[in-house]
Amino acid sequence: MVSSTFMSPVDNLGRYLRTFVSGTARPTDVEDIVIGSVTIPKYTNEFWTSRQRQASSLHEISYRACFKPQLPRFFIDLLTRKGDVVYDPFSGRGTTVIEAGLSGRNVLANDANPLSRIITEPRFFPPDPAAVEKRLVSIPRDGEGAAIDLSMFYHPDTEKEIAALKRYILNRRADCRDDMIDRWIAMVATNRLTGHSKGFFSVYTLPPNQAVSQQSQHRINQKLQQTPDYRETHRIILNKTKSLLRSLSPSMKMNLKRAGKKARLLTGDARSTPEIPDSSVQLTVTSPPFLDIVQYREDNWLRCWFNGYDEKIIGDQITMARNPAEWSGVMSAVFRELFRITSPGGYVAFEVGEVRKRTIQLEEYVVSPGINAGFTCEGVLINQQVFTKTSKIWGVGNMASGTNTNRIVIFHKS
Repeated sequence: MVSSTFMSPVDNLGRYLRTFVSGTARPTDVEDIVIGSVTIPKYTNEFWTSRQRQASSLHEISYRACFKPQLPRFFIDLLTRKGDVVYDPFSGRGTTVIEAGLSGRNVLANDANPLSRIITEPRFFPPDPAAVEKRLVSIPRDGEGAAIDLSMFYHPDTEKEIAALKRYILNRRADCRDDMIDRWIAMVATNRLTGHSKGFFSVYTLPPNQAVSQQSQHRINQKLQQTPDYRETHRIILNKTKSLLRSLSPSMKMNLKRAGKKARLLTGDARSTPEIPDSSVQLTVTSPPFLDIVQYREDNWLRCWFNGYDEKIIGDQITMARNPAEWSGVMSAVFRELFRITSPGGYVAFEVGEVRKRTIQLEEYVVSPGINAGFTCEGVLINQQVFTKTSKIWGVGNMASGTNTNRIVIFHKS
């Protein structure tokens, strides 16, 4: 059933962006750019910063290539009202839909990776830490270790606890007896498998949004002259639980629970989502896989093992186009599906990036597919932030050749 025309809170989006003034009194820089056969405006400003609105602690879940919560919140506040439906077809760690749930919106999410649902769904139903502690006491810690060699990551006793927790979670899932507390524990454990502090199960390794191979971890251990020490997994899970919940107010918990009860969290191809009705989504905020710059299979192999998935099968399901033309072809099919499910008057905020040392700007390969699907392109929004420190995660300085802006192409179904 086609819904009536959706009216966003902003009467004229272009006028709003043109007249926007940042928190540092910076006016928006506007210029017309030509992409393909169309001329569209490009708006550059500091539209949001982490300083302006502190993100919820509930977002502190590690995942590769995810944007900060302030990005979807900007568009959620600007283009939707409470009760509207917000969607993300490449949901990842669930940043868009969690932020939408916190702000009283209804949510839809999709991702080809089943890990996305595992780390998203439980956060709509935040538990009482006492209930998590009670459940942890009932979960065995002993038994056989892992069936694969994980000695380079974990102390033998830690490995036994992880293996016992894995058996418990998978058995509960297989018997359809896993409740939201079990799923919360699985979510937290999945995100505590490896990292670079005492708050993780592993010895020091790369940042927690990726897992290196066994061979690479051997080299790290040799370089740092380290041996895995014992980490008490149940205590780490409980501590992380308290940390995730620390900023949630009663109203936020109520909003999340209300959204969670209605949520549709799909696992599949964003090009085909028959579960989503026509004209039912008021706003999509998403960031698709960017060519082949992030290796989702290699980064998530340990999380897949813990949750009983074959990382090779999952890796093959995730679109990893190797050139812009191929990537644009995939996105064309995604836009056709987005046009079908978007309400008349609804919007799509499509975050792209500067990849391969800024030699490729993906908005050039997004505008035409969106227009050909039936959308009007409202322009490109560039959120330009001033960094106070330089990240070396990618092996380069952020301001030198990493991405220091968010680039969002905005579409409207008129």
